[in-house]
Amino acid sequence: MTEISSPPASVVTSTPRSGADAPRMFASVLVANRGEIARRVFRTLRRLGIRSVAVFTDADADAPHAREADRAVRVPSYLDVDAVVAAAVASGAEAVHPGYGFLSENAGFARACAAAGIVFVGPGVEALEVMGDKIRAKEHVAAHDVPTVPGFSAKGLSDDEIAAEADRVGYPLLVKPSAGGGGKGMTIATGPADLADALATARRVAAAAFGDDTLLLERLLERPRHIEVQVLADAHGTTLSLGERECTLQRRHQKVIEEAPSPVVDPVTRARLGEAAVAAARSVGYLGAGTVEFLVAGDRLDEPFFIEMNTRLQVEHPVTEMVTGIDIVEQQLRVAAGFALDLPEIRLEGHAIEARVYAETPSRGYLPATGTVSLWHPGSARVDSAVETGSIVSSLYDPMIAKVIAHGPDRESAIARLDAALAETVVLGVDTNIADLRALLADAAVRAGDLDTGLLDRRGTPAAPEPSPTALAAVAERARADAETPGDGSVWHRVGAWRAGGATPVRTLALEDDGGRVHLVSPAEVDARVTGGPVEYWVHADGVAHRLRLVSRRAAAVRRRTAAGRGPGVVAPDLVAPLPGTVVAVHVADADAVEAGARLVTIEAMKMEHTVTAPHAGIVRLRTATGAQVARDAVVATVTPAVSEPDGHAGASASAGVARRTSAIRATSVVGAAGGAEDVRIAEDVRADVVPPDVPGPRDHAGVAEDMRADVVRPGVPDPHDRAGVASRTSVIRATSVAGAAGGAEDVRIAEDVRADVVRPGVPDPQDRAGVASRTSVIRATSVVGAAGGAEDVRIAEDVRADVVRPGVPGPRDHAGSPASAGSPASAPVPASAPVPASAPIPASATIPSHKETFP
Repeated sequence: MTEISSPPASVVTSTPRSGADAPRMFASVLVANRGEIARRVFRTLRRLGIRSVAVFTDADADAPHAREADRAVRVPSYLDVDAVVAAAVASGAEAVHPGYGFLSENAGFARACAAAGIVFVGPGVEALEVMGDKIRAKEHVAAHDVPTVPGFSAKGLSDDEIAAEADRVGYPLLVKPSAGGGGKGMTIATGPADLADALATARRVAAAAFGDDTLLLERLLERPRHIEVQVLADAHGTTLSLGERECTLQRRHQKVIEEAPSPVVDPVTRARLGEAAVAAARSVGYLGAGTVEFLVAGDRLDEPFFIEMNTRLQVEHPVTEMVTGIDIVEQQLRVAAGFALDLPEIRLEGHAIEARVYAETPSRGYLPATGTVSLWHPGSARVDSAVETGSIVSSLYDPMIAKVIAHGPDRESAIARLDAALAETVVLGVDTNIADLRALLADAAVRAGDLDTGLLDRRGTPAAPEPSPTALAAVAERARADAETPGDGSVWHRVGAWRAGGATPVRTLALEDDGGRVHLVSPAEVDARVTGGPVEYWVHADGVAHRLRLVSRRAAAVRRRTAAGRGPGVVAPDLVAPLPGTVVAVHVADADAVEAGARLVTIEAMKMEHTVTAPHAGIVRLRTATGAQVARDAVVATVTPAVSEPDGHAGASASAGVARRTSAIRATSVVGAAGGAEDVRIAEDVRADVVPPDVPGPRDHAGVAEDMRADVVRPGVPDPHDRAGVASRTSVIRATSVAGAAGGAEDVRIAEDVRADVVRPGVPDPQDRAGVASRTSVIRATSVVGAAGGAEDVRIAEDVRADVVRPGVPGPRDHAGSPASAGSPASAPVPASAPVPASAPIPASATIPSHKETFP
């Protein structure tokens, strides 16, 4: 146990906030925030018997925090000062707790609360204004003998003047917005060549996020540790420190794991840090809870440098609560109500460590993930959570969905307890970093406390974890049960498991994990949690969550052949959005020639920007524009290598200027699963644009486009890659093979049509301007023959978008020419008595059928 600080003899006094001789606690408090911090504040309010009021946006109408409060009020935005203040007044709240982020450090909001007679639970306006501006804060605390990192303000300087100052201070430099916090907009300039891009990025993010593009540049310390001090101050003369927190483990300036106390801070350094933090707080007459942040060079722990003060509750405050036994939110409320701090001697008891659970995909560079939580189950530790089963995780807000906090008598036991709690924490339906957190806790440097802020970046991007035998067997068993359970009356449930020559039971299943590995598994009853189906499943087993997809063996073989045939170093021309978000910059013009590594498009979401770059030299075709909202894996650009077709190539590029903007509706007949022939219309991919002559279509093999819009879409969720609307069921892109025009089988991905299971004749198809359906259409079940000769189950939807077109007018969804006549037969059905043999492979000499032809 270590004494942190006792109330200092020198104090700053001010008038109690309540303005009354005898303070009283609030009867009702509005929490101007969302997610886990709103729910955490509600817990203290309930314990104190204070009525809680939540605010929510349309996107959060069914969020846990909105349902958990005693009352909830809708606001257009959590950043709408007038709306939040009006909600407080209308609900009868006497005070507003801002949480963290959003309006928590907004001086204008504090003034608006005061003008409406509402108490702002936080510091005074002066502290918000001084500490809310990093440039002003640094200058202010330096005048009060608080050590600061070498650097300068870029306010009022031209880029040339900034460059000159940067040379004087020395590289590397951290470029960050003067306003705001949370790491948003921070960039690094390692030398003069990086400075222009770093300035542009930081300004763009700062202007969008904070409405102020003023920048601060500071020397980037080598192997630094990020250590912060929690302070509390009241209006009766007490300002004290609750000790330090180690916040060094962070990625992209976002903290990942925090702990208290720091494993490297000794009593002398702790006292020095506490004195500097208290001096910074006193300098602005601080009231309430605040955090003073320092950087400490790895080889000079005795020289802390002030970097900023967060004038609010910190995300990581629970670790301080765990080692001190003090409810910091309660102390905030007491100070805001005018009470004096009445705390025993501050001592640290044991060790606490916190892990932030983010909705993100570590194997994709830790990019944010979205989706619906199909199962939530917290582990055996303190868990502050924003979600529960059924919660929707969107790209609108921060990707942190929970915090898991463990306490132990020492650091080693606290880490072990946190790891155990993370293993028990179940989040299915959305990618998270839980497995990566557990790997981090097992890292030798972390265990030893040998930390610096670059440690996580040096660890690189991990591979998707491989599922355990238990996880695989559990999903296989669930898939087997799903196949045997009557469903919605579809043909698949009526047919059951089958192969050419008769029905047979399924003995093994092929499951693909997120690493692209395919596992052949026998079903078994094991101890695991499984959600989802009938194609995509989520499973939690052996302390790790996985997403697994049911695939055919032939589909897996096709994928392997496609990847192998591409050759080393060759990549697909389509470039997709790595995360859902907003396109904030387009760096090239359509049809530009670009070199490998050229920046093409920058996407912003959830406090970060990601730039899509060219994987190789070629001609770029843009598929998005600045300001556009894009979904994860949406195609944003195509870079086609500028190569000519080999002599004798036929079919792929029919003529110059032929538009592939819309689909050629191909009519054919295939044999249904029950043995009868069914008419099916298969649409070519609709996204490719005009292709010059002699250049192979970037999404086209021998005239048939691969459709790679989504591997799986979920029922009720709009398909972000198409205007087709909302999926009525879970659908999968199936892989198959057809004969190429030049001979030889080509791998083609054919998408199911997810727009409707049934459409009625004479009713306009709202997803298409081509006309109305001429007949009732349904999702048909059929079997197609793979290049390897085996029959596979595939669901192919009839395409009813262009059944009615004007004769003699080029079809708006067809690049093959004009329709022959309105109402001409789509195809000649294959007689049921003469089915196509399922085992017959497609002849290599066959050509791709044109309009009105049928597959052999």
